[in-house]
Amino acid sequence: MLNSMIIDSKEKAINDITAQPKNMESSDKNLDNTLRPQSFDEYIGQDKIKKNLHILIQAAKKRKEPIEHILLYGPAGLGKTTLANIIAKEMGVNIKVTSGPAIERVGDFGSILTNLSNGDILFIDEIHRLNKLIEEILYPAMEDYKLDIIIGKGPSARTIQLDLPKFTLIGATTKLGSLTSPLRNRFGAIHRLDFYNINEIKKILKRSSRILGVEIDDTGLNKIASCSRATPRVANRLLKRVRDFAQIKNHKNKI
Repeated sequence: MLNSMIIDSKEKAINDITAQPKNMESSDKNLDNTLRPQSFDEYIGQDKIKKNLHILIQAAKKRKEPIEHILLYGPAGLGKTTLANIIAKEMGVNIKVTSGPAIERVGDFGSILTNLSNGDILFIDEIHRLNKLIEEILYPAMEDYKLDIIIGKGPSARTIQLDLPKFTLIGATTKLGSLTSPLRNRFGAIHRLDFYNINEIKKILKRSSRILGVEIDDTGLNKIASCSRATPRVANRLLKRVRDFAQIKNHKNKI
């Protein structure tokens, strides 16, 4: 019965991990991936967090251990998912991406965990929206790398325990207060992402414009940066829309 719980859920769980929002245009999805920084050197802003994460990664590498569980929180669009991917690249391991609402059943979560390898990173976005039953299973998985599953019901029910690979959980949330204390306390490192200042947004826009092959002058840079709400995701979205307008109206790649 245990095998059926996990195996039957494998296909659904993997689909959840790799699923992308259907309401985005494919071109924008490709551009978003292109614009994402691939290393700490390319990642602009959040200097204190980058410094702490760099030390954490180097220490884990030196000990040849998985990095500690990490919780990233802050408003949407500040780079939590990007940081998780950079951590995986710096550690030289695979990353599995899913979200709290996508994990609906215990079997789904068991399938995700058992498909990880030693050192792999499991990134859960919107972790504050995890099902409470899933959260209870997550506790021993994070602390002892064990998966407890109940077989049967009533007096004949029994619990079996599966060994899990030593993985790292990176959680991301916009609502730290919605996380329960037992879950929050199991993260070894907790970092808050702050809004970006105007100079950092300008640097991000300059980098993005180079990647997109668009020239942008100081006036355009200042205007887009001032409308970005101090958020890189908004700044890049505005840059792409202004680029579209400039190409159609002026027939030039210049803003």
